Amino acid sequence: MKKTILTTIILFASTGAFANGIFTPIKVSDATAQQTTVQTTAEELGNTKIQNAIVQIDNAQTEIRNQLLDLKTKFADVDAQYATLKTERKTLKKQLKQSESRLKSLEKAKERMRKNML
Repeated sequence: MKKTILTTIILFASTGAFANGIFTPIKVSDATAQQTTVQTTAEELGNTKIQNAIVQIDNAQTEIRNQLLDLKTKFADVDAQYATLKTERKTLKKQLKQSESRLKSLEKAKERMRKNML
């Protein structure tokens, strides 16, 4: 309730200020027009420097994106090699265990045969 009353008071006060002519347009003379042209040329020079800086940043971004693309392809290659090596390692480990178990079983069979001979 208090907020609505406060906002209506502010609205009426602000419309009264505009109606009283407090805000009048400013007349520009020739001297100020010359100052503004000098300021605009200085601003244009500043704008060109800013535009050059933006172009340099864009160039740096494209270089970094190219490097990132190269790194991604290298990573993909290494990752593929890693995956193949990992699967090869897994199969070799399996073969190694099988060979060891065969050797153990043969060793046990040989021992049994020796016991039977005596």
